[in-house]
Amino acid sequence: MAGIINTLAGNGSAITLSLLIFMGLPADVSNATNRIGALAQTITAVFSLKRTPRTKVLFADSYWFFIPSILGSILGAVIAVEIDPTLLKYIIGGIMLLLLITLITNPKKWSIATDVSKSRKTWLNGTLVFLVAVYGGFIQMGIGIMLLSILVLIAQYSLRDANIIKLVLSLIFVLPAFFVFLYAGAMQWLPGITLAVGQSIGAVIGARYILFLPKANLYVRWLLIAILSVSSVVLLRIPEWMMGLFDL
Repeated sequence: MAGIINTLAGNGSAITLSLLIFMGLPADVSNATNRIGALAQTITAVFSLKRTPRTKVLFADSYWFFIPSILGSILGAVIAVEIDPTLLKYIIGGIMLLLLITLITNPKKWSIATDVSKSRKTWLNGTLVFLVAVYGGFIQMGIGIMLLSILVLIAQYSLRDANIIKLVLSLIFVLPAFFVFLYAGAMQWLPGITLAVGQSIGAVIGARYILFLPKANLYVRWLLIAILSVSSVVLLRIPEWMMGLFDL
């Protein structure tokens, strides 16, 4: 499901991070292990896309964003490796809650066509992609939706074209961060490889068969609302020692 969701829109890491944390892995180990599945899934999704003339044009458009993507991803991963695991748990929980609020408020639907006359090689686009890459290196969760927002609302791609570029940039985001976490030695390989297998299968299904179904994003949205509701409550629950303060 995470592989399909990430191919269609993003936020599949809300599922995989939740699973890893619910299994009992610390937040920092879960954040690192999650990159194994994310790497396998993004590679699979990109290579599963049909090679049409339009796809080749969009691949070429994405090259300009590679440098800010790589630099931002490395910076974000270094920050994540150094942060306290308990603090990271609450950061992940807070982000899940914010994403839940965004989903419930029914964000604006995008229906524009790609503006072929518009140049995307601007400092604004590069800076925004860099900032998303920093976030993506720090926590993988939600970068798909952030990238789609930039590519559609700022760069003025159609949602379909933006989705293809998003898949390419997601791969560029995850590669540097993967090696930073690998060097730090925080990954758990058995659950990570299990994620990789499942997410890769989902990526193939999503990229080849589901990407253009008219109601796919609607189903994904409701699934994410359910997952984020549970995850944010569990991660942000008040610790027992704080509950004791209310008895005073």
